[in-house]
Amino acid sequence: MKVLTFDIWGDYGHFRKFYTTTSPLTFSFPPPSTIEGILGAISGVDKHQYLDVFSHAKCKITIKIVTPVNKVRMGLNLINTKGNYWTPYGNKYHAPRTQIRTEFLKDPHFRIYFTHEDENILGKAADLLEKHKTVYTVSLGLSELLADFEYIGLYDAEYISDGVFIDLATPVLFSNMVSDGLEIEEGKKYFKEKMPIVMNPERIIEKYDDVIFESQGKTIKAKVNSYCRLENGENIAFF
Repeated sequence: MKVLTFDIWGDYGHFRKFYTTTSPLTFSFPPPSTIEGILGAISGVDKHQYLDVFSHAKCKITIKIVTPVNKVRMGLNLINTKGNYWTPYGNKYHAPRTQIRTEFLKDPHFRIYFTHEDENILGKAADLLEKHKTVYTVSLGLSELLADFEYIGLYDAEYISDGVFIDLATPVLFSNMVSDGLEIEEGKKYFKEKMPIVMNPERIIEKYDDVIFESQGKTIKAKVNSYCRLENGENIAFF
C-alpha cells in the first residue's frame, strides 16, 4: 500500500463545529470531509463529486498536528443581502451588516496522510503536489483563508494489528481504541472532540466519533485495533 503525505498550512483556519450557531467555533484540525475537499481541490474533482471520489469506502485519510493548536477570536462583518441587493446605509428594518464573533485557528500547520484504492487518483495527486500545483485554490475551511502546501513523500506502508502500545503521530478515534488503550504521559496535553467522520455524497453524516489528540503535535501512546506503519517509521491511525 502507498500512502501520500503532504503538509498544508496558512495564517488562519476555520473548521466550523456542527453544534455552533451564532458564535461559530472551530475544530482543532480539519475533519475528514474537509480533508476530502482539499484533496478534491488539488486533484480537480468537482465540488459535487469529491465526497464520492474520496469516500470512506474508497480511500483512507488522517492528519498530524504539526504546530501547537492556537485559537483566537475575531469579529466578522456579515453583509445583509436579503432582497437581492445590498446598501451600506441600511434602514430601521434592516441593518447593513451584522458582526459575528468567530473563532479561528492561528498559524495552523498540518500533515495529511492519504491512500486510495485507485492508483491513478493517488498518482495524479502526488504528481501535482510534487510540482506544487493544484487545479483549484486550496483553503483552510473558508475560501478567504488561503493555504500553502508542500509535498513530503509517497511511502510504502503496512497495516498492523498487534494489540500493543505504540506511539501514534496522528489523532485516534475512540472507536479504534481497545479498553484501557491510552497511556497518559507527562508533558503532553490531551483533548477530545466529537467530530463527523463519514459524510456521504448527499452530505449526510453517517458516523460521528470522539477523536483524541495531543494539541502540541506530540505523539500519542495508545493501543488500537489497527494502525499503519510507514517506511519512514511513523505510525498513523486512519479515521
